[in-house]
Amino acid sequence: MVTKKTAAPVAKKASQVLSSSSTGKNSKTAAGSALSQTGNSKVTSARAATAASKVLRDGRTSTAAKSAAGSALAQKPGTNNGGPRKK
Repeated sequence: MVTKKTAAPVAKKASQVLSSSSTGKNSKTAAGSALSQTGNSKVTSARAATAASKVLRDGRTSTAAKSAAGSALAQKPGTNNGGPRKK
């Protein structure tokens, strides 16, 4: 099980993303997921992980949104987060 939690600086960025009126749906989904994972054992859902992946691939996305999306993806269960790659 994933035991990572969203760090305070990333949580602040996620909050900024959520409060911005110009932020897209995928960015807000990823930011909401990252923000909900501060100080508890929640994990990223498949829907939020898909949104986070789209955010990271979108060249128009802010660095704050990308930070939140990266945090959300790092907390998705069933992935090899940071370990050696399987061949």
